[in-house]
Amino acid sequence: MKPLITFVLLSLCLLPIIFVLADSRSFSIDYKNNCFRKDGKPFQYISGSIHYSRIPREYWKDRLLKMYMTGLNAIQVYVPWNFHETLQGVFNFAGDRDLEYFLNLANQTGLLVILRPGPYICAEWEMGGLPAWLLQKPNIILRSADTEYLKATSVWFGVLLTKMRPWLYQNGGNIISVQVENEYGSYFACDYNYMRHLHNLFRLFLGEDVILFTTDGNTDKEMICGTLEGLYATIDFGTDTNITAAFIRQRRFEPKGPLVNSEFYTGWLDHWGDKHASVDTVKVSKMLGEMLSMGASVNMYMFEGGTNFGYWNGADHDTRFRSVVTSYDYNAPLSEAGDPTDKLLAIRDVIKNFRDIPVGPMPPATPKFAYGFVTLQKVWTFHIAKLICKISCPYKPSYSVPILCYVNCVQYYGSMLYRTTLPRNVPEPTPLISPLNGIHDRAYVSVNGVYKGLMERDTALVMNVTGQQGDQLDIIVENMGRVNFGSYINDNKGLLGNLILGNDVLTDWSIYPLDIDTAVANGWLQAGHSGSGMEAGDGPMIYSGTLKSTGLAWDTFVKLNGWTKVRCIFLYYEEYLVFVIQETVFVQPKTAAAAKQCGRINFNIIFTKRLQIPHSFAFSNTKHTMILLNSSELAVIFNEPLYNFKYR
Repeated sequence: MKPLITFVLLSLCLLPIIFVLADSRSFSIDYKNNCFRKDGKPFQYISGSIHYSRIPREYWKDRLLKMYMTGLNAIQVYVPWNFHETLQGVFNFAGDRDLEYFLNLANQTGLLVILRPGPYICAEWEMGGLPAWLLQKPNIILRSADTEYLKATSVWFGVLLTKMRPWLYQNGGNIISVQVENEYGSYFACDYNYMRHLHNLFRLFLGEDVILFTTDGNTDKEMICGTLEGLYATIDFGTDTNITAAFIRQRRFEPKGPLVNSEFYTGWLDHWGDKHASVDTVKVSKMLGEMLSMGASVNMYMFEGGTNFGYWNGADHDTRFRSVVTSYDYNAPLSEAGDPTDKLLAIRDVIKNFRDIPVGPMPPATPKFAYGFVTLQKVWTFHIAKLICKISCPYKPSYSVPILCYVNCVQYYGSMLYRTTLPRNVPEPTPLISPLNGIHDRAYVSVNGVYKGLMERDTALVMNVTGQQGDQLDIIVENMGRVNFGSYINDNKGLLGNLILGNDVLTDWSIYPLDIDTAVANGWLQAGHSGSGMEAGDGPMIYSGTLKSTGLAWDTFVKLNGWTKVRCIFLYYEEYLVFVIQETVFVQPKTAAAAKQCGRINFNIIFTKRLQIPHSFAFSNTKHTMILLNSSELAVIFNEPLYNFKYR
């Protein structure tokens, strides 16, 4: 019996120790002393935003380590709903979408997490992270107490927040706080019932102990509509703002507790047509030091921006529609390719004054390699748009009056073909008009397979057409990214209203979803549909080429001098990547690694209007950003060598 008694006594002695260890993990707000408390001790976070959805999984660890070595003790993470539930009811948390793997890497690195699960996130991301299938519900009011919207968000959070609960700091994970909605005060609805619903939903799935907070812009209107009792109110602002005035505004809505700037802007986004945005390094580092001296917790937005792979770029609509470019470099401390910049070193020097910096060298820039030139062959024009649809369209064509938009045809991204015939002879140039600005977003018009011109949302709503009665009129409409901010986020794509030719309303449309990506992945390029060489011509086309391996699996940039708006699909094994390009775009090593193993990478180039047709393009170890100014003019506005950075 003696050994049994000993075992029981030992067990009884160990139980209190286990409970003490569990109870010792806490993260809370000390309203009396105006600070956070981590495990009972005052805590100030110095955080940076990073978007796992814009960085290849293979590089998550590298980026997180660089953030940790800069001196950050936390990261801020958006969760794009549409990235994980692109199709309704189909949830994807694998591969580059493996959020829990990302959280675990951050935990292993020593970084706490501020989670921003939305449901709306903005982030210059397609439709602000909301899935396009929501628009299948007629007249749905997004970001409101609309019944259909609440039903969808409740299902989504039932999946997501259940996964997140074990990752809360109190439960042994590294999530210290969770944001409810995102800058809701900037939205027209100002629906407190909606915010209460989200508050209750978050508490249901995450419990009572986690800090729930809001973030809003630096105006009274935004703070009034974006805040709610029970949610800690934080503010966001950049280098053009008076710090004292901004925090006084936060204090009006949150009299006690820590000062928090949830989005301190280290840079800014780029739209097509804009010069590359930048924010002065001296201003960023100086203002960061001032806020930290006040005891404020600060998140730097962004710390690394990354790339809008695939169709995930967003858009803005203030006075007109403006699409966000592929690069989300953001002039951040880590470049689009994840390389340390002078801004990062300046920020690290500031942080040294407030906390100990980890010992050891900053991880270097990833190696870059110029793989050389690739010769291209034309494989597609207007003539075989219907052929692509036969190969790849998941649905039969729709025949519609009035015209249907993308979501009605169950295609959310890419392009669609609208086809009808001319109702009468049009011997003289006759206006083809979109009277209600119904082109969302860019339309390429052809008659009998001959390209006639371009129509575009807000800017080019009229063009002239000639032809004979019965001639085939094709209009390929491109989705350039759904609006991610403001009151226009119900952003349907396609032809949203009738087109008028002279005095005739065009009818009897056949509508084909053009799933070009799937066609390419299914071997369409190898199926013998090639065209004849590189002859000149206008309109959207596809070109194909092969990059032979050098045996090196390094990062690279696709460089397209002389081209304009381009979409690239890199095909290897059964995987492919899609980019929309300015002049150069970052290519991840996964693609280069495939070249090393397979000996080559097959890819195609889809481009719209251009200055001239080059016979090739290059892979470069230098980033040159070329932003499209209009349909026929280009300007180089950024040129940055990525391999000669001096470390200290």
